[in-house]
Amino acid sequence: MQQVIKIKGAREHNLKNIDISIPRSTLTVITGPSGSGKSSLAIDTIYAEGQRRYVESLSAYSRQFLEQFQRPDVDAIEGLSPSIAIDQRTVSRSPRSTLGTITEIYDYLRLLYARLGKPFCYHCGSEITSQESKNIVKTILSFPEKTKIQILAPIVKDRKGHYRKELQEMRSEGFVRARIDSALVDLTENIILEKKKRHTIEIIVDRIIIKNGIERQVSHAVDTAFKYADTVVVNFIESNKDILFSRTTACMKCGISYPEITPRFFSFNSSSGMCPACNGLGFTDLHEDSTSLDKHTVCTSCSGFRLRREALHVTFQGIHIGAFSRKSVRDVLSFLSSARLSDRDELIASRIIKEITDRLSFLDRVGLGYLTLDRPAVTLSGGESQRVRLATQMGSSLTGVLYVLDEPSIGLHPKDCVKLLQSLSSIRDADNTIIVVEHDEETIRWADHIVDMGPGAGSRGGWVVAEGTPKEIEHNKKSLTGQYLDGTLSIALPVTRRLPDYFIHITGASEHNLKHIDVSIPLNTFTCITGVSGSGKSTLLLDILYRAAQRKYSRSDTTVPEGKYASITGLELLNAVISVDQSPIGRTPRSNPATYTGIFGYIRELFSMLTDAKVRGYSPARFSFNVSGGRCEACHGNGLIKVEMHFLPDVYIVCDSCKTQRYNKETLEIRYKGKNIAEILEMTVAEALQFFELIPRIRRRLEILEDIGLGYIKLGQPATTLSGGEAQRLRLSRELGKKVAGNTLYILDEPTAGLHFVDIQKLIDVINMLVDKGNTVIVIEHNLDIIKSSDYIIDLGPEGGDKGGLVVGKGTPEELINNPLSYTGKFLKQKLSSSHLIGASS
Repeated sequence: MQQVIKIKGAREHNLKNIDISIPRSTLTVITGPSGSGKSSLAIDTIYAEGQRRYVESLSAYSRQFLEQFQRPDVDAIEGLSPSIAIDQRTVSRSPRSTLGTITEIYDYLRLLYARLGKPFCYHCGSEITSQESKNIVKTILSFPEKTKIQILAPIVKDRKGHYRKELQEMRSEGFVRARIDSALVDLTENIILEKKKRHTIEIIVDRIIIKNGIERQVSHAVDTAFKYADTVVVNFIESNKDILFSRTTACMKCGISYPEITPRFFSFNSSSGMCPACNGLGFTDLHEDSTSLDKHTVCTSCSGFRLRREALHVTFQGIHIGAFSRKSVRDVLSFLSSARLSDRDELIASRIIKEITDRLSFLDRVGLGYLTLDRPAVTLSGGESQRVRLATQMGSSLTGVLYVLDEPSIGLHPKDCVKLLQSLSSIRDADNTIIVVEHDEETIRWADHIVDMGPGAGSRGGWVVAEGTPKEIEHNKKSLTGQYLDGTLSIALPVTRRLPDYFIHITGASEHNLKHIDVSIPLNTFTCITGVSGSGKSTLLLDILYRAAQRKYSRSDTTVPEGKYASITGLELLNAVISVDQSPIGRTPRSNPATYTGIFGYIRELFSMLTDAKVRGYSPARFSFNVSGGRCEACHGNGLIKVEMHFLPDVYIVCDSCKTQRYNKETLEIRYKGKNIAEILEMTVAEALQFFELIPRIRRRLEILEDIGLGYIKLGQPATTLSGGEAQRLRLSRELGKKVAGNTLYILDEPTAGLHFVDIQKLIDVINMLVDKGNTVIVIEHNLDIIKSSDYIIDLGPEGGDKGGLVVGKGTPEELINNPLSYTGKFLKQKLSSSHLIGASS
């Protein structure tokens, strides 16, 4: 097989017709400033072509069910393997998905409980034992006299299919009635079942009225039912209630029977196992399409375990599957390693437990040992989601595959980053090729091969500036990344640390894993909240402080509940609170940086004030592509028209009327300095800054975008194409564009996502600008350059999950490095020793 992946003439997005060779069976890092073309090369070109070729190799029938990929703008790619992309998107938005289900650990867990679980009666707690036919008959005969019953044999239980063959066999056996999906039917009629729906088919063996002398009839009916099924259903005709009897699972004291214990019995996504009160969601007021678990009431019937009571009374090693799932990855590994099994059980369970522990070990190795198996997927961060998907792929033991990862270090403490890199190395050593888009210094130094993109962003990027080993990049003077690696360039320490006079005091913080801690956060300073993944940073800052502040400053009461705490003081010294996270700024291509930041409103107003526009009576609305009037009606302002191709990829064709310009001819005739409104939207922020330099209110907002490192994005770039880091910086720019009187609390959650060294310096400058104006900035962060630049640090830990939630250290960076309990202090000490100190720190 070819030893390199050869890319010829790559022109996707801002790539400048580049040619490059990436060695196979290596760990290659693609780095460079934000917007330099890293993702365009790795994901939009290499991965997209690999996936497109795989999909095209399938049948036309199969292709209609898969995501279709357009051919990237590249002349040729040689030596390409089947490709897997592991990016920052959330694993699943369904409230049914958990860490256990998406990693398939829960599937193996269900099998383990089905094979080795011990059932107990949910009524009296006695162990469920086998039930003989004579005991079942005795129970039926004990019903009150004249009770009307029918005895049924379930031949199909909640499975998909049309079952024509089975129904015909029952007819030939002489049965004339059945209960199908709870409805009584006549088997002599033609019965058509939907193949793709789940069905339950129960043959009616006999109808009986309880009275003396029917023992033989009942015994024959029970034996006949057991001939076709492992369970017997006795239906009380008048009340339409059922009692279930089983050969294997019944309580001898209460007469309560369980159905056959199969893996589906423990599935909260199947009617066989889900709690009937909450339909397996764990919350009584949660809907299938919900994407947030806030403001919901835990189901009292199942206590949030999602399963029916019978399933929650089957135990393995003394605990039921719901309690097992509430253990952390790390605790489950410990629990299974200490399990004591008989020789028989060991023979049955060894393969199952191996599959479970392998997957758990992968999760622990990528820094997710603190997560519980029942952790809902919708609550995972982008970095956690990416590492979960990475661990799932690692469990598949593939070889000869191309993995493309987008910043896997996001959300990782330096302590855990080493574990991640070791895991990536093990994937590489299995004869796989790994391409990582990354800015993390440790990851770059770990790489076998580096591709440095640049030299700038947007139109100023798209070139391969340098490539080679880390040492070769360090000695390449053309490489901006290399200059930071060898110390020629660096992010300097601040001249002084700000000394606080006032604090926000939080006492008794106990939400999630926080251990009733007291925390004091200084005001009018730049503070970093640090700690390993899962140590409680987001819980403290977002669930407790932000929600409490939001409730205080919001004019209308918020319905989102606050995290648990005893008291918070000091908020009265502030005027407002603003949280800047990485959630998308819009879910449709119609949202873009110009509309989101408010710049487009000023531009449309400017165009409406032009002489030609006034003569024609055009208002600012005329220059909106979202409303009728000035937009192109052929494409409704989209610029493109989608043509559905069924089993082929959907084709987007250029609108014949506007040629992608979104507006009609009359609107495009209005020009400012020779540019129409469509041409304005095609400008980058940097180009627009020069173009509108004489319009203060437009120039001011564009300057903010340029200052925070977004000069390369286009004003009309669809929001759906922006990364999480870019979306966060756009949010920050919008807040900076507002006139704030000071005393505002800004909360930033990992703002360095997607930022190169040179971009981090710009972010630090913006943060300091905010603080110098009398505001307070608190940042959740793992990046050591940001941490070393802060005035004050609050370090949580020492570990994640149940082993976290404590204040490990606090103080200035210089104070934290002398704290032997702080992992952050250990890594920060190395960083400070290699940093150039400008002035003296207080």
